[in-house]
Amino acid sequence: MLLQTLQFLLQTVGGLFSLVLLMRFYLQLARAPHRHPLTQFVMAMTNFAVLRLRRLVPAWHGYDSASLLAAFLVTLAVSTLVLATNLLPYDFAHPQTWLGLCLLSLLELFRQSLNLLAGAVIVQAILSWVSPYNAITPILDALTRPYLKPFRAANVGGVDLSPLIVILIIQVIQMLPLRVLEQLFLMQLKMAV
Repeated sequence: MLLQTLQFLLQTVGGLFSLVLLMRFYLQLARAPHRHPLTQFVMAMTNFAVLRLRRLVPAWHGYDSASLLAAFLVTLAVSTLVLATNLLPYDFAHPQTWLGLCLLSLLELFRQSLNLLAGAVIVQAILSWVSPYNAITPILDALTRPYLKPFRAANVGGVDLSPLIVILIIQVIQMLPLRVLEQLFLMQLKMAV
């Protein structure tokens, strides 16, 4: 019971922090204004980790690679700690264990990216009906525009169905390929025991 609580806390706190790190990367990618309160919050929460990593990891083609690396390292640390607190013994000296952990961490980052996109699409769709001129609308538009644009023609009776289509695609991706990959990577870990 105590181990499950510890694992839950590790996954929740680590997952939220890696989500904020990913949000920093995507806000920079979408060229969100630095003066916006959301951007200020994300920067304040992540500066201590990202600014240190930036000294070691330069930007790659203008992308904030330090934020991505920090998110990966946090996810890898959480996966390792959860595995270490598991009742099954895992051989951390075996390279196959680390390969499985790295692959699971990359998969988790991709899953979190999909969740961020789904959340942004849902909030944007709700705000378009309730408060279309909200201050966060331009940021959400910049984050979701590349994904909604191919489906903008799906307009029925003046209602834009592109958010629904994108959410359905995200759900299918999470249900099929991500679960299959997760099972393969978990098998990789179990083979290293």
